[in-house]
Formats: sequence, C-alpha cells, structure tokens
Amino acid sequence: MGIYYLAKAQRDLGRTGASRRGMQLVADGGGRLAPAARRGLAHLARLDGDFPTALATAQTLGWPGRHHRVMGDVWWIQGDMNQAATAYEAARHDAEQHGVAGEQATSQAQRAFVLAFTDPRRADDELETAQQLLDGLDLRATTLTTQIAALVRDAGTTPDVEDRARALQAEAAAAGIVAAQAMTHLAMCFHHAVRNDHTQAGAAISRLRDLTRDHYTYYADIAQFMTDVPLDQVSGTRWLDSEQHTRDRWRSLVTARQAHHSGR
Repeated sequence: MGIYYLAKAQRDLGRTGASRRGMQLVADGGGRLAPAARRGLAHLARLDGDFPTALATAQTLGWPGRHHRVMGDVWWIQGDMNQAATAYEAARHDAEQHGVAGEQATSQAQRAFVLAFTDPRRADDELETAQQLLDGLDLRATTLTTQIAALVRDAGTTPDVEDRARALQAEAAAAGIVAAQAMTHLAMCFHHAVRNDHTQAGAAISRLRDLTRDHYTYYADIAQFMTDVPLDQVSGTRWLDSEQHTRDRWRSLVTARQAHHSGR
C-alpha cells in the first residue's frame, strides 16, 4: 500500500520515472491495489503522450481498473469523440451495475464533455444526466468537468464564455487540479478557433503551452490542430493514428461547429 501511494504522490509531483517503477512493482505483485496500479501505468503513459501504450494497458484493466473510462480518456484526445462517448457510456453502465455512484457520475461527465464538441443540443441532455448523478456527491473535479463541457457546448456563441472560463481556471488552480486547468484552456482554444479569432487563439495556445510543460504537452498540439496552424514545437507525442489524421479530426470539429452556427 505504501509503495502505491508513494507512486501516486510521485506522479503528482512530476516524478514520472519513479512513479512508473512503483506502479509497476505494485501491479506485478497482484495484490488488492494491482488494478489501480495498472490504471496508474495507463495514466502515466497518457501523461507522456504515449497513446499506443496507454490504450494497450487500458485494454487489460477490466472493471477493477475502470478500463472503459481509461479508454475513453485516450480516444477523445485523438479527436475521436464518438468512440470516446461509447467508452464512457460503457463505463457508466459498468459503474451502475457495481453500484459505484462516483464512477457513474465521472463517466457521464466525461461523456457530456466529449459530446459537447460534436453536438451542442445533445450535450444539454448529457449534462442534465451528469448533474442528476452528481446530486449528493462531493466530486470537485467531476463538477468542474461538467462546467468545462458547458463551455465547449457554447463555444463560439455566448459572450460570457470567456468570463466563465476565467472563473473556472481560477477555481481549478485553487484546487490544484491541473487536468481541469488544461481542459479549460483547451475549451477556450476551441472557442477562439470557431470564431476564427487567431489573435486570441494564439494567446490561449501560449498559456496552454506554459501550463503543460511537464504534463499534457500534447494539449498545445491539439489547440494548434484546431486552429490549423503548424506545430511550433515537437512534443514527441505518439498518436494512435498519424499526426495528420489526428489534426484532421480536431480541425473537422471546428469547421462542423462553424457550419452549425452559420446554419442557424
């Protein structure tokens, strides 16, 4: 138990090599925390942008390691929102069958987040379900995810999007939840890309780059895919498909949203 929680702390401190060694030791031991350690290894691979390893590890986790949710976490970063949404739905059903309310809410919040990129109207229903599942639970990170999903849903439209984003960034920073900070910045990059505001998009990408120097470095890549500009740095990310396929998927989410707004 001590090795596992030390490895978790090392991961949070950015000591990924030491964390990986500890997680591997616990996973190899086959004890009660082995599934959590294997999930930790998948998360470490995702932090490093090694998505083939992250997905391969996720596929071995089973329910104890929350395999469907971990796979959803890999798929959405590739811009494959439909496959991610399917994985999160399976994760929510698994959690319901096992009576784990927190996991249900977390999986549903992630599903709402990814579908907010593809279908703003559908996102309303998914967010309502997430709010129902969160009722009575104290899950700060998951609550932030639903609020970020609402930003993505409203990207390119309501004038208060940027004010809401600043409030969320401050809340996530105060809570020390780096993933929520990065997701909020990414949502704003999407907003600026939809609006074709290259000045604001460039500033948002710069802030995102500063935030993700140690972890989630590929978020800045994704932001540049959305705005259809060349990468300004080599991140070393290993995408599941080619970089070009990933770029095309993210860019298509932007152009589809622009078409959605112009068709109103």
